[in-house]
Amino acid sequence: MGTHGMTGNNRNTGIGFRAQHYATIVATRPARGFFEVHAENYMCGGPASRQLETLRNDWPIALHGVGLSLGSGHGLDAAHLSRLAVLVNRVEPILISEHLAWSVAADGSYLNDLLPLPYTEDSLAMVAANITRLQDHLRQRVLIENPSAYLRFVDSEIPEPQFLTALVERTGCGLLFDVNNAYVTCQNVGGDPRAWIDGLPIEAVKEVHLAGHCRNDADGASILIDDHGSPVAEAVWVLYEQTIRRFPHALTLIEWDSNLPALSVLLAEAAEADRRRADVISETAYADAA
Repeated sequence: MGTHGMTGNNRNTGIGFRAQHYATIVATRPARGFFEVHAENYMCGGPASRQLETLRNDWPIALHGVGLSLGSGHGLDAAHLSRLAVLVNRVEPILISEHLAWSVAADGSYLNDLLPLPYTEDSLAMVAANITRLQDHLRQRVLIENPSAYLRFVDSEIPEPQFLTALVERTGCGLLFDVNNAYVTCQNVGGDPRAWIDGLPIEAVKEVHLAGHCRNDADGASILIDDHGSPVAEAVWVLYEQTIRRFPHALTLIEWDSNLPALSVLLAEAAEADRRRADVISETAYADAA
C-alpha cells in the first residue's frame, strides 16, 4: 500500500497525529515509525490537508476511518466512500482501517459515536457486504478494528473474535487488534482478552492499537471507559506483550484523543511499546534457540 516504506529507525510504533503537535513535530522531527490520522479530518482540503501533505513527505501515514459505519444496514454512503478514495489516492497510506461499528441512522444522520451491533449471522452477512464494497472501491485491503463494549446484546450468537475471523474469511480483510478495547470489553461484559489473542488469525492482524482508559460509576457498578485520555494501563501493557508474541510483525499505534498531553508524553509511550516489543522478540528468539 503506497510508496512510503517504514522509516529506517527500526521503530515499529507510531503515534496518532493531532494538529496541536504539528509545530513541535516539524521542529523536532521525532524518530517515529509512522503517524496515523483520522481520515475524515482530511477530506475537505484546507490547513489540515496541507499539514498532512507535509508529514507524508517524511513519514509513512496510516488512515484510520471513524465515519464509514460498516455496521449500517442500508449500506455505505456513496459520497463518503468517494471522498475516502480520493484521500487514499492522494496520501498512499501504508494501512487503512475502520471500526466494526455503526454511526449513521436510517435517516442518514450521523451520530457522534461508534455504536455496537449484535453478532449474528445476519449482521455478519451485512458487514461482510459493506467491507467487500469498501475494498473493491479502494482496491486495497482494509483492517477492521474491534470496538469497546459497554453492553452485550442478548441475541448475539457469535463470539466477537469468531465474528472478526469470519469477516477475514469472507472478505479477505485484515484486522486491527485494539488491545485496550479488548481489555475494556472483557472487564465490562465478561470474557478473557487472552482468548481473543489466541483466537484471531495470525496472518490477518497487521496493526495493534494501545490507549488509556478511565473507570466510571454506572448506577453503582464500576465500568471502564475507552476515553484515550491517559497513559496505557499496566494490565494493558501485559496484554500487549502477549499480543506481540502472537503477532510480532504487526505495527503498533499509540492513541491519545482527550486530555491531550505534550508530544513528549506520546513519544515516551511509543518508546515503551518499542522496548516491550524488543524484550518479547528477544525472549522468543532465545526460547527458540534453546
